[in-house]
Amino acid sequence: MSDNNEIRAKILAKFYEETVTYVHHWNETLFTIKTTRSDGLRFRNGEFAMIGLEVDGKPLMRAYSIASPNYDEELEFYSIKVQDGPLTSVLQHIQVGEKLLVSKKPTGTLVLDDLNPNAKHLYMLATGTGLAPFLSLARDPEVYEKFDKVVLVHGVRYVSELGYREMFEKDLFEDELLGEFVKDKLIYYPTVTREPFHNTGRMTDLMKSGKLFEDIGLPPINPENDRAMICGSPSMNKDVAEILDGFGLKCSPRMGGTGDYVVERAFVEQ
Repeated sequence: MSDNNEIRAKILAKFYEETVTYVHHWNETLFTIKTTRSDGLRFRNGEFAMIGLEVDGKPLMRAYSIASPNYDEELEFYSIKVQDGPLTSVLQHIQVGEKLLVSKKPTGTLVLDDLNPNAKHLYMLATGTGLAPFLSLARDPEVYEKFDKVVLVHGVRYVSELGYREMFEKDLFEDELLGEFVKDKLIYYPTVTREPFHNTGRMTDLMKSGKLFEDIGLPPINPENDRAMICGSPSMNKDVAEILDGFGLKCSPRMGGTGDYVVERAFVEQ
């Protein structure tokens, strides 16, 4: 038994134990959690952490992008509910005051440092809860200092899945600190595939047809002026990456270095 306790202690030493401060259910499939943030936790906007719960004496962990910006005093996570998912089937029932494990060393490829410099526009391309890292990056003043336009494209099936829509349409522009950075720079382009909305269709189709660029008033993506970040399901990542390749952009290498676009390879729906 003591050996088991030692193993458990070694495993848990890699995580901070945070306290849940806020839970919001957007609809029957999506929810947001906020927690305390330990003083020692450091991360770059766009990175992910392993988060989870202790179940039967063992940590059950999955990779989650940190949705809060790195200057925030709390941590924020945006999650889908998978009813038979090992973690989210439990996590979706978490309450304020309960504990959440968060790894001490966030990491990830969806960061500004991995993009080639000297471009005018940044495209953040997300489907579903792949929006999460862009919630962090869209609240980072450095993003707006580096780029003339920041285009967030969020593809979902139903309008109710457009979590954080009000933040992108209103709150960021009225924010005391961010308002000046965001003004005239942030373009929010939500698109829905399965019900009527002012933007409809798959992101890939909108990019290939050129409708996306017509709608936002920018020329088609090119390697001189544009950089991009992709976060969604593996199939979405692959399809969008192929389109960016076709536009002449180069992906950042897996083993370090910079590129014209980056892909979040850890994102899975759990």
